[in-house]
Amino acid sequence: VARELALDAAEGLFYGRGVQAVGMDDIRGASGVSLKRLYQLFPAKEQLVEAYLERRDTLWRERLAQSVARHRDPEERVLAVFDWLEGWFGEDGFRGCAWINAHGELGATSPRVAAQVRAHKEAFRACLAGLVAEAGLPGTLTGQLFLLAEGAMVTAGITGSTEPAGEAREAARLLVRAH
Repeated sequence: VARELALDAAEGLFYGRGVQAVGMDDIRGASGVSLKRLYQLFPAKEQLVEAYLERRDTLWRERLAQSVARHRDPEERVLAVFDWLEGWFGEDGFRGCAWINAHGELGATSPRVAAQVRAHKEAFRACLAGLVAEAGLPGTLTGQLFLLAEGAMVTAGITGSTEPAGEAREAARLLVRAH
């Protein structure tokens, strides 16, 4: 229970304010978990960041998979990724991609956080590769779709707009149709 409370607090604070702006005292205050217990669970803040990103990755990928699975047509499943991104970008409190944000803050100094970010991005790319293969499209399309999605995430995080998802979807649609 204490671990989940700490992770819930960490997610809200790290995603909302940034990792470096949040101290363990902030996590204690938001979670109600004592500092002693927090440090028993996560001996270093970096381990809490790692656990936060890992848990968020699981939930993020599950939500994406559930959204895509609602579509039967394989090409529509590819494009549904961008529809899902648009919904995510429109959520209250959307602040961009948590992994890109964490990498920007800690990627150069924390190999563990950098590894979490790479793992998340590799898993997302693998998801796209699977959808591309199921649609009978050339594998080279995977990287192009990945860059469209990632660019949309960065742009939406900066602008606070859902429009990048629609623009990326249209570009993805043109790429899919061209093949």
